Amino acid sequence: FLFLWDIGKNWIWIPISFLLFRLALTLYLYFIRERWKKRIKWVMLEIKIPRDILKPIKAMESVFAGMWAIYDPSNPRERLIEGKILLPFSLEMASIEGEPHFFIFVAERFQKLVESSIYSQYSDVQISVVDDYTKYVSADIPNKDWDLWGTDYILSKEDPYPIRTYTFFESEIISEEERRIDPLSSLLEGMSNLGKGEQLWVQITAVPITPLDNPWIRRGEIIRDKLAKRPLRPTPKPLLQEAAEILITGLPTPATTQEKELFPPEMRLTPGERDIIIGVEGKMAKYGFETNIRFIYLAKRDVFFTPHVRFAMGFFNSFSTQNLNSLRPWPRTITKVHTIFTWFLDARRLYIRKRRIFRNYIRRFSALYPRKGGTFVLNTEELASLYHFPGKMVAPAPTLPRIAATRREAPPSLPIE
Repeated sequence: FLFLWDIGKNWIWIPISFLLFRLALTLYLYFIRERWKKRIKWVMLEIKIPRDILKPIKAMESVFAGMWAIYDPSNPRERLIEGKILLPFSLEMASIEGEPHFFIFVAERFQKLVESSIYSQYSDVQISVVDDYTKYVSADIPNKDWDLWGTDYILSKEDPYPIRTYTFFESEIISEEERRIDPLSSLLEGMSNLGKGEQLWVQITAVPITPLDNPWIRRGEIIRDKLAKRPLRPTPKPLLQEAAEILITGLPTPATTQEKELFPPEMRLTPGERDIIIGVEGKMAKYGFETNIRFIYLAKRDVFFTPHVRFAMGFFNSFSTQNLNSLRPWPRTITKVHTIFTWFLDARRLYIRKRRIFRNYIRRFSALYPRKGGTFVLNTEELASLYHFPGKMVAPAPTLPRIAATRREAPPSLPIE
């Protein structure tokens, strides 16, 4: 016993070091990333849209394809010593007491890139730098005057399965705006119905990624091959293993024979399976973004009306399908707590959840720190479906600020002296 005690007393630090290494590494990375993030200057861009926008939603997909160029990977030294990470941008729609606004939160170094990407497709919009609207409310919400309700969103299935996109809502004739059904109109209409002291914030943070950062394309290929009923390629055996089998059995390894089927696998697919394969392959063909989605409804306690959260929840439900993918609230962050055995802690846990989601919103937290949970991959087409600029005919929200007059270039014959 004394011998074992001496060994444990002298060498206990070894297993403790292994146990604390992961915690120490997490704290170290958090520290250097926070230090690096403070050096970045961020800007809030407000986009004011004109009354008539006749361009299809596909134009917004080209905007996000251009914004993907902010992708700036880090080398090991920058990642482990300086704390550099992939910079995100945040697409936000906020209703301030019934007045909806479109915002983009991005690093100042990429401001010109974002503006040029938007102007290339929407030359009539007006982009200006404004203050962060989250600074105009109390920083300690929930408190005695304000309350909130919010949640993050996750996908119901794996990343390669796409959600419903704008191609489902747009008709074949896209030049006539009244023939389009825009799911964004329901959200903007709900935002316009908010009263004094009420606000609804929707945030979509996105980080450009490649298959090296997130192997989502490889996972999509596995799903596609499984649905297409393609036989898996046999893994070749090492030479030493084959030699040992010959020495033991005296016979070479029998080659696997595949039975020749009358109909190829693609002829035996059901219509639903064929649609899923087309959807998965279509998603993999476009640029991907590591995405986090959340929304917050906050209001003064005397006017707080919980059913108003349905405006945002109904908007996200419109992109759901049973056979492909859907967006659903993340149970770990939804501001609703009901337990059986620890019911006496429900109030405290609910307060902590509200504080956490409010803090994560104003800090645009999850996109800066992927792999924290709640993030998933969306491509340019899916982002364009969730965030775009609608015209007044498809989204007639009366309180949405619109530009009365559009800008045009000066005529070439205009004298300059």
